[in-house]
Order: sequence, then structure tokens, then C-alpha cells
Amino acid sequence: MLRHSKLQKQILVLYRQFLRAGKEKPGFIPRIRDEFRENARIKKTDVMHIEYLYRRGQRQLEQLRDVNTKQLGSFSKPKDAS
Repeated sequence: MLRHSKLQKQILVLYRQFLRAGKEKPGFIPRIRDEFRENARIKKTDVMHIEYLYRRGQRQLEQLRDVNTKQLGSFSKPKDAS
């Protein structure tokens, strides 16, 4: 059986917390899943970037848990015109 590192375990806990918090808000679950799947492509050796995203995720989770939160904002890169 493959063992997870401490950071991987923390990320999995964060993911489950997001899913629980998103249940009460319509349309959030697919967005949460997409975001985590996209970031799962990050190389495991890029620890600094992963830790940054983890801390950012914790802040976003607190915002999601706020009863006044109705939607998630997002920033997207403009697509190339080519």
C-alpha cells in the first residue's frame, strides 16, 4: 500500500472539508473538484507551490464556510488568439 506524505494527507483533508462545505451551496461541488483535479497535475517535487496553494485553499475554505458567501470568484488566463 502506498503511503502518503504529511502534506498529501493535509491536502486530502482540505479536499474533504471543501466538499463538505460545498454541499450546502449549489454549484460549488463541480468547481471544487475541477480545481483540485487541475492542481493534481503539479509535480510532487514543487513543494513551495503546493504549500502556497494549500495555504490559499485554507483561506478560500474559510470564505466558503461564511454564510454570506453566495459564489466563488475566479481568475482565468486569457486564451491566445492563435
